[in-house]
Amino acid sequence: MLELRNIQKYYNPGTVNEMCLFDHFNLKVEDGEFVSVVGSNGSGKTSMLNLICGSILPEGGQIIVGDKDITREKEYKRNRRIGRVYQNPALGTCPSMTILENMALADHKGKVYGLSWGTNKSRIDYYRELLSQLNLGLEQKMDVKVGALSGGQRQAMALLMSTMTPIEFLILDEHTAALDPKTAELIMKLTDQIVKEKRLTTIMVTHNLRYAVEYGDRLLMMHQGEAVLDRKKEEKADTSVEDILKIFNEISIECGN
Repeated sequence: MLELRNIQKYYNPGTVNEMCLFDHFNLKVEDGEFVSVVGSNGSGKTSMLNLICGSILPEGGQIIVGDKDITREKEYKRNRRIGRVYQNPALGTCPSMTILENMALADHKGKVYGLSWGTNKSRIDYYRELLSQLNLGLEQKMDVKVGALSGGQRQAMALLMSTMTPIEFLILDEHTAALDPKTAELIMKLTDQIVKEKRLTTIMVTHNLRYAVEYGDRLLMMHQGEAVLDRKKEEKADTSVEDILKIFNEISIECGN
């Protein structure tokens, strides 16, 4: 289980631009849950992910995984149990390295490199087998530099690489936002397949309301650092895009927009 307990987060503290984003924010994510998170810009979606991953630290509160407090644990240590895919496909892969080298790099996540060769030839067939599951023909381009691939191909690789080693949590930060509609559909189907096969606890931030409704078993809507909507299982299954839009519009009116 992942728990954010009484989280407080300020930006620009001690200045005239000080802003309190989270004021005693609480959230529990059960093992195996796939949580889709929506909300307007500045609602706290990405900040919540950054707190979980350790990219930023809270001013107060605790982040608990299982029975362990990881609030002050370094980001690189958390990365051993967390896979993260970003909005920008370039952030999940190394463009100057080949597909083979990228796969080998992901395969060594959390391990000691030492002075051995970075690419283990005995693992090449395994990498090809993984890549073939993407149905993008990448298994035939092992020596091609990743920078020469399309955004969709790179994002598919980033998703695959983030889940190659055993992880507990998958964090998806608008991972389809920079893709064309056809490629975004492919990435979402691949995401759903990987999450189900590996039974990963997943948090996906998205601006695509249809994806938020169709995928996952829990729907969370953020607004001004609070969860204003939290629907699970059957209740989420009965939620439509129109329902979400209605709540968005109500919030917009209340804010004077």
